[in-house]
Amino acid sequence: VQLQESGGGSVQAGGSLRLSCVASEYTFVVSGYCLGWFRQAPGKEREEVATVHSDGTTHYQDSVKGRFTISKDNAARTLYLEMNSLRPEDTAMYYCAGTSGIKWSCPVGSGGFPYWGQGTQVTVSS
Repeated sequence: VQLQESGGGSVQAGGSLRLSCVASEYTFVVSGYCLGWFRQAPGKEREEVATVHSDGTTHYQDSVKGRFTISKDNAARTLYLEMNSLRPEDTAMYYCAGTSGIKWSCPVGSGGFPYWGQGTQVTVSS
């Protein structure tokens, strides 16, 4: 399983970006999987941004609720993160991640995701 992110960049505060993650060899058809976006800023731990279960259930970190939207295109095997009203504190390396096996709900935290992309940098200037 390979995950490849794209769409990062540099924007001013209040701007928008759309991240994409193509998941090759990852089965979007079967149920019981979870995909997510995580981020890690310099000197900080990796944190969950948003997750989406195969049944469509989503979960967001409080700080991004109302600003970010996670979605997936099963046919394109692609995960998205639409980010609006970006803030300087959103600056980080963003990673997409996927679970293995059958998951009835998305794991809490990064430890439950064995598949990871290389990351895409998002920089928000004030």
